[in-house]
Order: sequence, then structure tokens, then C-alpha cells
Amino acid sequence: MTDHYFNAQDGTRLYARVEGVGGSNAALLCLPGLTRNSADFEPVFAQHANNRLVIGMDFRGRGHSDHAADPATYRPDVELQDTLAFLDHLGIERVALLGTSRGGIVGMVMAATAKQRLAGLCLNDVGCKLEPEGLLRIMAYVGAARHYANWDDAALAFGWSASGFDNVTFEQWQSVVRRIYRQTPHGIIHNHDLKLAQSLPSEQDVREGKLPELWALLPACTDIPITMLRGAGSDLLSSETVARMQLEAPHLKAHIIPDRGHVPFLDEPESIVAIDTWLAAVDANEKGRS
Repeated sequence: MTDHYFNAQDGTRLYARVEGVGGSNAALLCLPGLTRNSADFEPVFAQHANNRLVIGMDFRGRGHSDHAADPATYRPDVELQDTLAFLDHLGIERVALLGTSRGGIVGMVMAATAKQRLAGLCLNDVGCKLEPEGLLRIMAYVGAARHYANWDDAALAFGWSASGFDNVTFEQWQSVVRRIYRQTPHGIIHNHDLKLAQSLPSEQDVREGKLPELWALLPACTDIPITMLRGAGSDLLSSETVARMQLEAPHLKAHIIPDRGHVPFLDEPESIVAIDTWLAAVDANEKGRS
């Protein structure tokens, strides 16, 4: 494993974890959710770094990346600029992109604006429309300081508040929170800039349905392998949105992950099979281009 740092155009220091080896298989770029970081992809690194290059990025204001001087830059378009600059820094031309929630939105924007860099897209519990219920739940904690005495307390609190999850062991919740939070001499705290909350829409706009939808971006994904995972209990991605996306992009493969809400952990058997199948299609497609 190698830790990479890079300064964005505005001077924000960014971090990415890079593991594996280059070769004939497509490089896999993992982009995390709104308050998450590259540690969320531990199962993906374990599964795939033995046969391809895997990159997990921390967006600005998350994980090991610096907080942005201007919170207004916590936007998908800026996060895409950072991502493309990081790929240039690493000398990587094209990637298969696995995006969780916010990372998937950045992936869809990439398909529409930098399609030549994208070999395939896998969306983890995110689509062209976000459900207000799930977004309001997320907005309630993005700007709230979290503090726990120890990892057990953090796991208990997170598991209790998680929506749509079933049959998750306490040990699994412990693994999850160790990826999301960070330990300090004073306890376990959040691992993102609380000013991320300033970049989100107002509660009133969400309740009134004044949310942008991304249907116009979907046609850009029509000629690359595209897969999506939906937690069966997700409150952010609806089954109706999945069905419409499949109707408008018939080649899109959708997989329901049982006992998971927003978001699947990516270590579920169904997630592993879906990602393996998608990467095989990406590799075949890329070899056909050469």
C-alpha cells in the first residue's frame, strides 16, 4: 500500500490510497460517500488489489485530505476536478469507477464531462434521483459534531441510528465505524469537515422537492459497462429510480443487496459478485478497444 498526497489547484492537500499493480486489467478508482473516505473500500482493496491497481481517494474535507479553505468548493464538480488532477498526478489515463453515494454522483458527472477517462461505472446506492427522506436523514448529521468515549460506544450508536439494515453483527458495526470515524486522545470523533453541511440544500427545499435530478447525465453512460447496487432498505435510492434507470439505459445491471440500507458495505456476497461481474465486463471492453 502507498499513501499519495497531491495539492489541488487551490492548494488543498489531497490524499489517496494506492494498492496493487498495473497491468492488462483496468485500474479501479473508488470514490466515497459524502462524509466517508477511502477506508470504506477496505473490502474492495482486499478483493481486487491482487490483480489490478486500486485507488481510494479522500475528497477534500474528508479522511486524510485537508479541509478546504472555502467550504463552497465542497461540490461534485470541484471534487471531479480534484479527482482528474489526481489521476494525472498518478499517470492514469482511464479508470473503472466505483462510486458510493456522493462518489457515484461524481462518477456520473465524469461520464458527462470527461468520458474519455471512464472505462466503466459502478454506482453504490445512488442514482439519478435522491429521495428526500434519505437526504434529510443525512443532512441531520453532516454538520453535527460526534464524540464517543470508545469504539464500542461508536458502534452501538451508529448501528442504532442506521436505517434499513438487518442482520448486522456488532463486530460488523465496529468495522464500519472504524472506517468512518477517527480516534483522538479525547475519544472517537467524526472524520470530515463539519462545514460540508454548508454545501447541502436547505431543509425547506428538500421537503418541497426542489432537488436537482441527474437524468440528463445517464445517456453519457450508454456505451460503457454500468452497474448499480441498491441496499434493499435504502432510503436514498428508490426501487422506482432503479427501474427507470434500467428503462432508459437497458444495458445497466442492477443488483439488490439484502439486509442493507444506505449504503451496502461492499463485502456482501451479492456485492462481491456484482462488482466482479462488472469488472470482467470492463476488462473485456477495454481489451476490445486496444
